[in-house]
Amino acid sequence: MASTSAETTQIPIKSKKTQDPEKYPDWYSPETGIYHSKYPPISLPTDPFLDVVSFIFSHQHNGVSALVDSSSGSSISYSELFPLVKSIASGLHHSGVSQHDVVLVLLPNSIFFPVVFLSTLYLGAIVTPMSPLSSTCEIKKRIADCNVKFVFTVSDKIDQIRSCGVNPILVPETRNFDPTKIEYSEFHKLVTNDFLDFPRPLISQQDVAAIMYSSGTTGASKGALVTHGNLISMVELFVRFEAFQYEYPSTENVYLALVPMFHIYGMALFVMGLFSLGTTVVVMKRFFINEVVEAIEKFKVTHFPSVPPLLCQLIAKAKCVDGCKLRSLKQICCGAAPTSKKLIEDCLKTLPHVDFIQGYGMTETTAVGTRGFNTASLYNYTSIGLMAPNTQAKIVDWTTGSPLPPGKSGELWLRCPAIMKGYLNNVEATRLTIDEEGWLHTGDVVYFDQDGYLYLSDRLKEMIKYKGFQIAPADLEAVLICHPEILDVAVTSMLDEEAGEVPVAFVVRENGSTLTKKAVMDFLAQQVAPYKKVREVIFTQSIPKSPAGKILRRELKQLLTSKL
Repeated sequence: MASTSAETTQIPIKSKKTQDPEKYPDWYSPETGIYHSKYPPISLPTDPFLDVVSFIFSHQHNGVSALVDSSSGSSISYSELFPLVKSIASGLHHSGVSQHDVVLVLLPNSIFFPVVFLSTLYLGAIVTPMSPLSSTCEIKKRIADCNVKFVFTVSDKIDQIRSCGVNPILVPETRNFDPTKIEYSEFHKLVTNDFLDFPRPLISQQDVAAIMYSSGTTGASKGALVTHGNLISMVELFVRFEAFQYEYPSTENVYLALVPMFHIYGMALFVMGLFSLGTTVVVMKRFFINEVVEAIEKFKVTHFPSVPPLLCQLIAKAKCVDGCKLRSLKQICCGAAPTSKKLIEDCLKTLPHVDFIQGYGMTETTAVGTRGFNTASLYNYTSIGLMAPNTQAKIVDWTTGSPLPPGKSGELWLRCPAIMKGYLNNVEATRLTIDEEGWLHTGDVVYFDQDGYLYLSDRLKEMIKYKGFQIAPADLEAVLICHPEILDVAVTSMLDEEAGEVPVAFVVRENGSTLTKKAVMDFLAQQVAPYKKVREVIFTQSIPKSPAGKILRRELKQLLTSKL
């Protein structure tokens, strides 16, 4: 692990002599334009009928505590975890859930989130996770799109789910729930049922395991079809591979689960991958900085996967306590949104004993992409890392389509075993995202340096990153255009120091309308999750569009600069 002085104010990066651009590194082919991972390939399971849950629990380790609730201290041990997964899977089977049925997991982070997720997959059913902050409209749309048959949720969503005609199961926050309370009776039956020997279906690696929603490279949110094989690749190429790069045993690591488990980043680590290593996951339902620091100290947390807004608050708090309560931390990994140079410098200066890395992955790549790796002699904090094993890339000029060599910026294309199967009920979006040769067109503008490190410089895609959450402008536009006094609308983003980006709506009012900014914001807020609310409204005479009718968001950005 790299170490830096507490007086460091500039980001130290290992320097090398500039390479002759005509003498390309052996991991790049100028003939094909393909970049290969610098890591040797990893052998993935070849059994075509291997499900990801069986794969995860096939690994032997000496892990003790699997999941710990940070507030109550209640926990699930490794000796209990797999039997509990099988018990709930059996209960679901006897409740009428069958292979390929879709189960909605509408939960905040909790020690039961991974259990119900894995149980559903072990049954051969499909999970679609969703933010518990989602509005009734969003929930109804998800249930309809995915043909949801069953829902795990929290108490304040029960009535909404029932109104959609789907059977909800209330999930307690911790293991210390009262099984005699009628609201928990159904869940109690699942965790204590005696049908452990239910007939399991034959599950293929090509079977869909999860429908993870993403805005993709453009347009409205779409359901990415993630298979059991994709998830197995994710466990091997992302979680287990990274763990084996370090000398300390994984069973001694303690991860703090703050990143939402319904997000691909949190799901990859806290719902699946870490359980194959025997690592302890300390679960927090929501982010309160004082409680975060207390949890790190109390449970001796070693790893803090984060997104920039969370890391920003942690660093500010660490300055107040002089880092004394964060001595157990070994690593901070930041992902899901761009990390500013200033934040990286603050992190290195405030927590010099902590290894800081960045990573890159997408819902469509099942979180597999790049990952930082630092040693005492080789470190690079500003890069989003080296490509994962079994992964190939192209950097393509977005105007000409020509492949570009190291040092040149272009759109990133990726190809690896973790690439999704496609988008739910959207052949056209799938075709536009994954080409005939299996390349996923990410929409992100990047470049490789001569050492194989990848740098993210811009985005072609339209999605907005608010505190690590993805917001599709088209989703907000679809709601706003329903307002009777809105003639036309377009949504873009503006930079925000705390959140990264926030949504901004450009609104064309009907003639004679006196619609106010507040009215527009309130109308949207009533129909979307809180993080999707627009933070600014700009009234305009028209929306810039191409001849084909596509909103010209780059022009919106220019208008935004002139208006604010």
